[in-house]
Parts: sequence; C-alpha cells; structure tokens
Amino acid sequence: MSGLLTLSAVSVAYGERAALDAVDLAVAEHETVCVLGPSGSGKSTLLRAVAGLTPVDAGTVLLDGRDQAGVPTHRRGVGLMFQDHQLFPQRDVGGNIAFGLRVRGVARAEARRRVAELLDLVGLPGAERRAVSALSGGEQQRVALARALAPRPRLLMLDEPLGQLDRDLRERLVVELRQLFRALGTTVLAVTHDQGEAFALADRVVVMREGRVAQSGTPVEVWRRPADAFVARFLGFRNVAEATVRAAEPVADTPWGPVPVAPGTPRGRRRLLIRPSGVRLAAEGAARAVVRGRTFRGDHVLLLLEPERGPALEAACALVDAPAEGAKVGLAFDAADVVTLPGD
Repeated sequence: MSGLLTLSAVSVAYGERAALDAVDLAVAEHETVCVLGPSGSGKSTLLRAVAGLTPVDAGTVLLDGRDQAGVPTHRRGVGLMFQDHQLFPQRDVGGNIAFGLRVRGVARAEARRRVAELLDLVGLPGAERRAVSALSGGEQQRVALARALAPRPRLLMLDEPLGQLDRDLRERLVVELRQLFRALGTTVLAVTHDQGEAFALADRVVVMREGRVAQSGTPVEVWRRPADAFVARFLGFRNVAEATVRAAEPVADTPWGPVPVAPGTPRGRRRLLIRPSGVRLAAEGAARAVVRGRTFRGDHVLLLLEPERGPALEAACALVDAPAEGAKVGLAFDAADVVTLPGD
C-alpha cells in the first residue's frame, strides 16, 4: 500500500500548552486508522490539523506527497464527519448529501445518481425527500456519512462519528462502517474515545498521550502488548504494578507475591500487567484474597479481589465458577496473560 497521509514532526500549541508535540504519523492508502486517547491528549487537534481547520506551528502535513501548508480545507480533497453530524435542517436528505457535489459544480443529473447510489450504500434507499428532523440518530449518522463520501474524498476523517448513539446501535454501525470502507477502498482517519469502537473499526490503532503518540499498532498488537503502563491503564487494565524479574527463573516478585513470566523476560525492575484472565482462582494458593465485588459482563464475570497483600486485583471467570461476594479464594497466575512493561 502506498502512503496517502504523512505527518512529520507536526506541532500545534495553544498558548503555552502543546496540543501536538512533534507528531509523526503515516496513513497508507485504503487503511483505516483510529486515534485514541484521553481528553486533552491531542487527538482532535491532530484531525483538525490534517483538515486545515487548525494551523500547524511546526512540521509538515503531506497528502499524496504534497505539502498542505497554506492549502485551505475545501481544497485538500478530504471528507469530514463530525460527532454532531451538522446536517442542514432546511435541506432534505438528498439536499444534504448533494451539497458538496453542487459546490464542486457537479451536474444535477449526476448529483442525483450519486445521492441515490450513496443512500443504497448506507442502507437508506429512496430517502432523498425525507426531512432530516424526522430521522433517528442512526439515520442522521448515515446521512452525514453519505454526505462526507459524496465528493469521493482522498481521505475520510471522522471525529467521534458514533459518539451520540446508544451502545447497541454503535456496535451494529461500526461493523457496517468497516464493511463499507473495505468495499469502497476508502482511506480513513478517525478519532474516538471509545476503545471498543476503535478496535472494531481500525486496521491500526494510535494511542496518544499529552500531544504525542504513545503507541501505534494493529488492534491485536496494542491489546496484547501495551507499550507502557499508561497505555495499559488507558485500555482498562487495572492489574499493573512494580515488579522485579529474577535472574535465575522466569518469575517476578510483585506486591502480590511471586508471579510467573514468560521465559526470556529481561531481568531487573519492570512494571507488570496481569490481565484479569490471568488471575486464576483456586481452593488453595500461596496468595489469598476476598471477593469484594462482582460485575456481570455477559460472557464472564469480572471480580474485584482484595488480596492479603498488595493492591486490589481484577479477575475474570465464567459465571458458573464465580464465587459470591465475601468469599475467600486462593490465587494463582498464568504466565500467558502476564505482560512485562518498561520500568520508569
């Protein structure tokens, strides 16, 4: 795949605060990249800088190898879709989708054909004359997507595209979006705070922290091997602690006691991530804990454990095996679900 978008040492500051700090990022043609991060991490500023909505203080933004410095938004050949959709209430569905086409001088007959084609693609065939005020949230999202796709943008950029929809609708639409982007060969740069949405939609996930890229990789790579404790905690992993990996055997000394690690793990001071699935319950164990809470997660139960020593632990187990609150259990750890992170 050839590179479509390249950011080199891009920086943006708001007063004394650096919103983007020398960010490097490349998006290949036909690739879907989702940018994740907490509030204030710079993910929305990154999107606005690529779109030309926010000026870049340093660095370069290249589209198809062309420097975009001084190029206005409407000449960059990008499509934009925002969280609040920003549909025109005075225009019907067809008028909203055709807006960008008419601005570009597309003939009416061709615009009508393109609108009908896009409505079929997003699952709203024949909706040209419907008022946008009569649409559900999911339908408005589909119209906004069709409008962004209408001019056939080189790069489609989405800012929290499903943020206003309920969970069930988000989960259904994210699958449809991934299928649609693959069918069209669309290149996508999306910003979202929803990890499930990003991991379901993206070919590659970029996690940001304080204006910098903390980690970039496929969803599987980022989930299985967080780059550091910040990424691990941002992804929702609670079982992170300081540890010392012994020299003689694949074991780490942790606040919870000895925990097995993978053979070949570098010795010395590290941070250790133990996935909830790696905390095993046993009738007997070197470590003991009390069950302080249970959260039903559909296909498993997440347990909040208070160990005899060390901070609280989360463990995942099948519903049928889940002990009651207040129960005392033994603890064991599975090295396959233990990840060593760089120390500070």
